[in-house]
Amino acid sequence: MSNTARRTVNPSRVVLAMFLTTIVHTAMPQSQGTAPFARVQPTPSSLQGTSWQLVKFQGGDGATLTPDDRAKYTIEFGAGGRLTVRIDCNRGSGTWKSPEASRLEFGPLALTRAKCPAGSLHDHIVKQWPNIRSYVLKDGHLFLSLMADGGIYEFEPLVKAKP
Repeated sequence: MSNTARRTVNPSRVVLAMFLTTIVHTAMPQSQGTAPFARVQPTPSSLQGTSWQLVKFQGGDGATLTPDDRAKYTIEFGAGGRLTVRIDCNRGSGTWKSPEASRLEFGPLALTRAKCPAGSLHDHIVKQWPNIRSYVLKDGHLFLSLMADGGIYEFEPLVKAKP
């Protein structure tokens, strides 16, 4: 006869061990070189020095607003957290910062105060400006998201005219 003790394995402990292993593995950072589906996170430097023009606004309620002329709605992310904007018939400047990947904070805008024509998106954008909280760069476009699923502004790269 053998003196080998027979061990029984508690199935709930096996499940718990598998669950904890999965959590630890998922939480560990993956090298972009080894993970086939690694997601590239945008960085603040991804925005610095870029210029964009508005394509559309897609509201959280499903409404879509499009500008009559994309070039009338622009944003330029400058160095040192400075930005310049054109919002229809008004121009202005302000500040921006991205304290972590995909997060975006705009400071107050200093804008000219011309009265824009009917159909302008000026008032809508100025009202929503403080509610922009995050961004994504996808397929060459910049998407700025409002808090609480309020909507998304889609921008395309601004091509400046050559002199």
